[in-house]
Amino acid sequence: MGQKVNPVSMRLQVNKDWRSKWFVGKNQYAKYLADDLKVRKLIQDKFGSRGAINKVDIERSPNLVTVTIATAKAGVVIGRGGQGAQETKAAVEKVYGVPVRVNIEEVKKPDLYAKLVAENIAHQIERRMSFRRAIKSASAATMRAGARGIRIEVSGRLNGAEMSRREKEVMGSVPLHTIRANIDYAAARALFPGAGIIGIKVWIYKGEN
Repeated sequence: MGQKVNPVSMRLQVNKDWRSKWFVGKNQYAKYLADDLKVRKLIQDKFGSRGAINKVDIERSPNLVTVTIATAKAGVVIGRGGQGAQETKAAVEKVYGVPVRVNIEEVKKPDLYAKLVAENIAHQIERRMSFRRAIKSASAATMRAGARGIRIEVSGRLNGAEMSRREKEVMGSVPLHTIRANIDYAAARALFPGAGIIGIKVWIYKGEN
């Protein structure tokens, strides 16, 4: 079970919450879902690795959509004089067609969030750093930040090898089968020059709730 099920979705209503909060009839569900995916992609593409976006929460009420962006670099997302936030709001309103409120929350310890760690490793691999060095330094930084355990897996043609393989780094404990364990999980991809795509998966154990 620990390998086959997404650790975040498995813990919904235990210690995780939904990223999109709204209710709608069956005939409109596909449109609402497509809009949410479009907005998340828009925000990710706009800021990319510069903005270090951890998650985008969306909450809908009849006449207002609230979009909350959790980021490690709030200044980059807000922009000079709030210009970045205003541009983001205008782009999101175009998708939804209703008034939008954009909240920006700063992530205090980025080393404790799986998505930010995975994207950081991907960025280092794309700059031709050795994958082993990248995952070891990321694991050590996460443990120093206060995590109880971390597991990182990278797969693909590592360091430009002829055959693809999978390597992993584990520090501390990561109990994937314990439902009450607060596990943060994310996956990222790095485009390694001459070797194609390298996949990165990160599990971070933050303790029990």
